[in-house]
Amino acid sequence: MFRNVLEWLEEAVRKTPDKIIYKDTESEISFAEVWEKARIIGSSLSHIAKSGKPIVILSERCVMTPVLFFGVVYSGHCYAPLDGTQPKLRLQQIVNSLQPELILADACYRELAGSIAGDAKVVETREVLDGGICEDALAKIRSCSSISDPLYIIYTSGSTGVPKGVMTSHESLMCYIDAYIKVMGITEEDILGNQSPLDYIAAIRDIYIPIRTNASMFIIPKQYFSLPAKLFDALNEEKVTSVGWSVSALTIPATMGAFDYTTPAYLRKICFSGSVMPGRVLKTWQEHLPEARFVNQYGPTEATASCTYYEVKHRVTEEENLPIGVPYDNYRVFCLNEDDTPTEQGKIGQICVSGPILALGYYNAPELTAKAFVQNPLNQSYREIIYKTGDLGSLDEQGIWHFHGRMDRQIKYLGHRVELGEIELAALAVEKLEECCVVFDKDRDQIALFYTGECTNKEVAVELRKTLPGFMVPRRMVKLTQMPRLANGKTDMRALLS
Repeated sequence: MFRNVLEWLEEAVRKTPDKIIYKDTESEISFAEVWEKARIIGSSLSHIAKSGKPIVILSERCVMTPVLFFGVVYSGHCYAPLDGTQPKLRLQQIVNSLQPELILADACYRELAGSIAGDAKVVETREVLDGGICEDALAKIRSCSSISDPLYIIYTSGSTGVPKGVMTSHESLMCYIDAYIKVMGITEEDILGNQSPLDYIAAIRDIYIPIRTNASMFIIPKQYFSLPAKLFDALNEEKVTSVGWSVSALTIPATMGAFDYTTPAYLRKICFSGSVMPGRVLKTWQEHLPEARFVNQYGPTEATASCTYYEVKHRVTEEENLPIGVPYDNYRVFCLNEDDTPTEQGKIGQICVSGPILALGYYNAPELTAKAFVQNPLNQSYREIIYKTGDLGSLDEQGIWHFHGRMDRQIKYLGHRVELGEIELAALAVEKLEECCVVFDKDRDQIALFYTGECTNKEVAVELRKTLPGFMVPRRMVKLTQMPRLANGKTDMRALLS
């Protein structure tokens, strides 16, 4: 039985040491090279980092980034990946939450890392690659490892205005990867096409599936996803067979006529998640790739990426709303009513998840953890922690789950989880802005900001870009003379969109 992802890597190296595991447009790296470099990094870090705190990784979108992840794990620590293109204030908030001893940064991010480090030491990645491998130190670290050890911390949007760090164990990650591989039928013959940023939860599939199956992964440049023809050319040049993309990444080429140019000739396994798939988009993909397997995936970061899947075995209609399917192996999914009683079949309740795939909690946030990860109210006999997703769902007569939206104001947008309240808090910090309300316009598929005050749309946008990732900055901004009100004095959100 495997108890650590490094055992997956080492098994893969024994099978195919010279095979390319990761590739980008500039370089490539073999299984054996990943193993060697990761052990060098782990040896170096074992002498530098002594506190046991997470190690922050500020690196580029390239083949060396997963190597850094493995190197940190070899050192006996968990890693917290950050995207250096995100606003500095947001990165600062995350570092403040982590309070790390060490930040590992690529040369291009050295200055940025220094400006947000606080008391943390900043080390350039090249420095931890200069030494040798200390087998004794690595062996000692491994002998103390456990399957329940934290593996990574990935930050998501937080309703209080502060990002939340979801901490996931080796066991949870390994359970999910095994389940995903089984459903998608991934083998060593597959070449994965990576779309997600490497600090984002969806990227764990592309990083860890290769070390479990001896498959390969190609890191697709971000700009290709706004150039559909170039994207399809890259898929064909690299002979990509399998992708796990956000719905938006599949929507752009389908709506911009990419299939009129060419077709991804090798692509046969397509998983999508992050938001509701428009029927017209999936219909286009099905028509041009009739032999491909399409799988709709649902789930939160707190349940290690996803918890249910639905394989689309029929030709969809343009108006069709897909189910979210059935639970992956090692996931238990059920619904609760507001009073914590079980939801009847066919009725709508809050989706809850339990099993070994649950996250360890939110890092340095015990109150948030205690609120979200709770004892199963249906089980008073022994300890069974569940996660209440805040999503509404129902179970049909065939045992298939259906999604019915959010209970609160958290949305999935462009593959990311977004708290609308976080955007409002950022907007209220803008000088001369008085009141605001952020809503998601489903018809236009965009985040909209309505506000009052003496500032302009341009001024608001400029300030928001200083604190929020680009995907969270509202595409639509409307200045009002006054906010519409309900009888109870609250903002009338429906009136805003009418």
